[in-house]
Amino acid sequence: MVVSLTLLTLGVLTALTAPRLLARADWAEREPVVALWVWQCVVASVLISFGLSMTLSAAAAWQAVRGHVFAPAPQAVVEAYALAAHGPWSAVLAVLLACGGLWSAAMLTREVRRARARRRRRRAELLVRAPLLPGEEPGKEPLVLLEGPRPEAWWLPGTAPQLVVTTAALDRLKGRQLDAVLAHEQGHARARHDWLLHCSAALATGFPQVPVFAAFRDEMHRLVELAADDVASRRFGRLTIALALVELNEDRGVFGPSPAPDAQLPQRVNRLLTAAPRLTAGRRLRLTATAALVPVVPLMVAFVPALMAFVPALRGLR
Repeated sequence: MVVSLTLLTLGVLTALTAPRLLARADWAEREPVVALWVWQCVVASVLISFGLSMTLSAAAAWQAVRGHVFAPAPQAVVEAYALAAHGPWSAVLAVLLACGGLWSAAMLTREVRRARARRRRRRAELLVRAPLLPGEEPGKEPLVLLEGPRPEAWWLPGTAPQLVVTTAALDRLKGRQLDAVLAHEQGHARARHDWLLHCSAALATGFPQVPVFAAFRDEMHRLVELAADDVASRRFGRLTIALALVELNEDRGVFGPSPAPDAQLPQRVNRLLTAAPRLTAGRRLRLTATAALVPVVPLMVAFVPALMAFVPALRGLR
């Protein structure tokens, strides 16, 4: 099964080399939305490669699977894949890849359940700290104001997303800075960044030794914040959202000389203030189109034998 091994090799090479190549890209911070798309296409290519390799290996190992996979295909296509010439490794490879797929699904399910549990806890805490008024329904108000000494603002996702702001944050945020923070958090909600974070965390947790999945998780956390910063800066200006970030995080030691858990915040503020120019529309389009072709590569590899088998048949019809 040359095709199955080729797909497996392609997936492994992509998983090993893609993080290094993307780390050298100097345009990611200038175009975080495009970078998010590129990373998703790369990870999709890896998953498609492994999925197709599993399918073809299973088809080679078991006649029942082969009958389902190649049921509508003519005999010439089945013979082109040389399924009868499989070795004992086909069943082992199919089982290993299937276990990997099941493990990925289990990790994603666990991540989603944990996220929902965290949301339920935070909503319960909100009801305790900000009790509902008579006749008020929970989750209906898009903005929740909490009494608190620390300047904080965060978006609580869900069917009825809410922006939570403390009174200390209101005291700190001046002018349109609060509107910029709201726009930032709305950018997260509209782009469904929470699902990107769930998927990347599930893959990185399930396969911590795979470089592409670990890098995918780290870059998703960084790029979604840059993309949301850009949403806010386009409406209210880079200086406004940069000052809002400083006001919200100044007392946490983020901008000091020693490393902090939110070490990316100084980089985000510096990025907003330096205002590097965006890529041209043509280059953005080329990057987007090129990334979209990456998941197509394993599909082409998988269907090459079928296409080669069809060509002589079409010539015979002529």
